[in-house]
Amino acid sequence: MTCRDAIAVLADYLAQDLDPETVAALERHLADCGPCTTYLATYTKTRAIGAEAQRVEMPDEMKARLRRFLLDRLERS
Repeated sequence: MTCRDAIAVLADYLAQDLDPETVAALERHLADCGPCTTYLATYTKTRAIGAEAQRVEMPDEMKARLRRFLLDRLERS
């Protein structure tokens, strides 16, 4: 398995949606590849932060400012 292959299946790996052979190949790759292990850790942390952010209600003022910003950007394009 290459680094590109590993990155392509990480989401499925974390969701436990891979066949046992692919899991084994990925885990062998991760055991020998520091950059992919770091990528996996960063990816996992980013997903956790994103999931937590979805649970926090955005203040109404922030929603309004974001809406104005996005509409402004759409009008300019």
